[in-house]
Amino acid sequence: MRRLSAILLCLCALSLAAQQMEWSVDFSTVLNNREGGDGQCPDQTMFFTRLAPEAGLSLMDGSHVLRGGVAWYQPMIDNLQGYKVLPTLYYRYNHPWGLHLTVGLLPRSLMVRRMPRYLWSDSLNYCQPNLRGAMVQVVRPGGYAELAIDWRQLQTRNRRESFAAMLNADWRVAGPLGVGGHVQYNHLATRRDNDIDGVNDDFTVNPMLSLDLSRRTVLDSLRLEAGAIVQWQRDRHRNQGWEHPAGFVANATLQWRWLQLDEAFFAGKDLFPLYPQYGSLLNMGDPYYRSKVYSRTDLTVHVVHTRFVDLSGSLMFHATDRVTGFWQQITCRFYIDNVLWQHRRDKDYLRSPKLPSIY
Repeated sequence: MRRLSAILLCLCALSLAAQQMEWSVDFSTVLNNREGGDGQCPDQTMFFTRLAPEAGLSLMDGSHVLRGGVAWYQPMIDNLQGYKVLPTLYYRYNHPWGLHLTVGLLPRSLMVRRMPRYLWSDSLNYCQPNLRGAMVQVVRPGGYAELAIDWRQLQTRNRRESFAAMLNADWRVAGPLGVGGHVQYNHLATRRDNDIDGVNDDFTVNPMLSLDLSRRTVLDSLRLEAGAIVQWQRDRHRNQGWEHPAGFVANATLQWRWLQLDEAFFAGKDLFPLYPQYGSLLNMGDPYYRSKVYSRTDLTVHVVHTRFVDLSGSLMFHATDRVTGFWQQITCRFYIDNVLWQHRRDKDYLRSPKLPSIY
């Protein structure tokens, strides 16, 4: 009996030693003033804060992680209305080889890279910080691939069922050259006991070539990518068949110390032909991509940029074949977790790598 008790005590001690409490706090605030838009992108000012604390338990040296928290979105208005408190609760499996499996209500920030704006608009990223579903990722030194599903709405008598499935990848194939791209499928179904809505489909294929010259120049970052984008959309209720607009997309990112330049270019047909009927319920991308030609240039100054804070100011220039827009944006993201807290006195650790912006 004593031996059994000793064995149980040892097992308990080993179990306690193998587990670890995890926590994080992710705070951000955005002031975005939009001028010079049209009916699709009207003039407006957005000012909000978002606070997303999480806590959880890590087992077996981080192989199994269970975390929960909330994402509190609060617009800056006098009566404090318009807020959202969204739950965050997910399980994550991490394999040493680079395989990650996550299920539940999980932050979009767990994705390797932000989705391009022709698939996810800024407004979506502001107001809905979580995916609701599952994600599988393979992250290796040579690149990554991830498959995710986001169940955006369940079917009720007042709400249409909708979900999105997405595949993202970028792998280095020779030196700085990489191949990858994005595939996304949006599905918008009917409300319960309703035959009027119909069913809509939105399918995107976007192969890309990339060139990462960050380590071959004096710049901190230099990345170029370009490719084709093809959309297939249909309204089954109206039985109008598939519409398939296509075009060319290119992106460039250049950063030197505290100065960053981002350029996004599109040329082709209206990517969202069903947007006048269904808006962002079906097409989650930026409405500017309804233009034949569109250019967005972001000039950003990182006033404070460390591993736990990014305070930035940006000037954003939009130009299409019809209108020009000028946005001014101030963002601040502050992030801290248990690992950063343990190294809070290590200045070299806190300087690099820099905290990425989620907007």
